[in-house]
Amino acid sequence: MPGIVQVTQGGPKSFKPAATKKVFGGQLVELTDAGRIQPAAAASVRTVGVALTDGIAPEDVNTDVTLDGMSRPVLTAVPVPTVVAVAYGGTEVNVTAAAAVKPGERVKAAANGQVTVAAAGDPADQIVGVCTDPNGIAAGKTGLVRIN
Repeated sequence: MPGIVQVTQGGPKSFKPAATKKVFGGQLVELTDAGRIQPAAAASVRTVGVALTDGIAPEDVNTDVTLDGMSRPVLTAVPVPTVVAVAYGGTEVNVTAAAAVKPGERVKAAANGQVTVAAAGDPADQIVGVCTDPNGIAAGKTGLVRIN
């Protein structure tokens, strides 16, 4: 049997956002059934990592010309990307915490792609990483998390 080709090592990996979903850098993301990403829901078991860039679905890009107050055509000078780089597997990234997280605490998905402390009884497939920020992360603030 011939050798195989390694697909990915270490990441990041690129994904397209799901239709009508906006993804922002620093959000924990999950896969949809269609293989696209969206901000992770609370307690998600489908997380794939943390978005490193902003993006929208290709079908959501607005290429319509609009007119300003003086009837001059206006276009978006820099379109929003339609592919998002996602960090995973041991990568340390800044993520927003929905509630305070202490250094070394395991985290899971909270709403809107944020993280929160994983409780002792939470299923292992909900844990997405560990807080590596030496000061912890205050609620609503960003801090370092090493993604599983």
